[in-house]
Amino acid sequence: MRIADKMQYNQVQKNISKNRTDMADLQNQAATQRRINKPSDDPLATTRVLASRTEEKTNTQFTKNINQAKSFLEFTDQALNELTELLVRAKELAISQSNDASANSQSRAMTAKEIEQIYNQAVQIGNRKMGERYIFSGFKTQTMPFNLAGDYAGDDGDLKVQTHKDQFLAVNLPGSKVFMGKGFEIDGTVRPGQLTPQSIDDLENVKLREQDSQEIYQEDEESKIMMRGPASVGSPNRMGDKDPSSGDTGVNVFQVLKGLEISLKTNDKLGVQNSMDLLDQSVSQIVLGRSEVGSRVMAINGSMDSLQKAIVDNKIVASQLEDADVFKLVSDINKTDAALKATLDTSGKMIQPSLLDFLK
Repeated sequence: MRIADKMQYNQVQKNISKNRTDMADLQNQAATQRRINKPSDDPLATTRVLASRTEEKTNTQFTKNINQAKSFLEFTDQALNELTELLVRAKELAISQSNDASANSQSRAMTAKEIEQIYNQAVQIGNRKMGERYIFSGFKTQTMPFNLAGDYAGDDGDLKVQTHKDQFLAVNLPGSKVFMGKGFEIDGTVRPGQLTPQSIDDLENVKLREQDSQEIYQEDEESKIMMRGPASVGSPNRMGDKDPSSGDTGVNVFQVLKGLEISLKTNDKLGVQNSMDLLDQSVSQIVLGRSEVGSRVMAINGSMDSLQKAIVDNKIVASQLEDADVFKLVSDINKTDAALKATLDTSGKMIQPSLLDFLK
């Protein structure tokens, strides 16, 4: 086959172009420290790297969800802790005013004022907000859950946050469950959604109960024993008893405090004594709520550890597929540079004769 000058020029140009392209690719890898800079470098590895990056972004969002849920639960636990301390204080006051040896009508009237403040603080805790959301309103996070009478305006919804693929976790406790005992059993089991919500009477009915309690106090002792005191109206008499109206062993915390306040104001010793067991049950109810919050925090911590490990594993996989081997890269650069110089050297010798040389 005849080798024309044009064929030699084309071959020289092709070899030089190839060597320079290889050198440019290697220099680009050295600059980015990545073996894959465009999909054509390795289509299969590119697919795996993109899938790994997508999963990493998803896990990062799950991590943000978990941090937000953990903050919500910890804030809820703090509020319930404050409520527990209030109920313990109310129990101490009830014990101090439960007998005539250490209390009288005047001391009970003064203690009733402190119980009233405890009641107001309990309502404030029930209306606690995190940011712009009420934490005890269920789904109605923009609605104040409790009014001054202790009536519940929220719902029984559980705010759920996705913490992993196909895994959701409730981050709130509805006020109807914690403050009003809906779904609580005294043995610690929960029956969600089976009972009718219970709320205390409005302020006008409270005043009527105060008047009725005063009439009861003026009756003889036998009649007073036969009738239930105002502190136990609408709530179980003893630990484990069921409420006669709802059949629930849970108690309405606001109603218990309001009943204790009325009993103190009316000098009803029997009502004060009955309220002590109800306060114990109220504390147990709040403790059950805190234990549920604690179990959710533990689940969140486990999910966080799993996500952190998944994020690290994804980074390792992507690094193995995408990152360049520095030692191999330096070796390839030196080898390609030598090949380019050799190509330029030999090509210069091949194309030195030209038509002008023959025309001289």
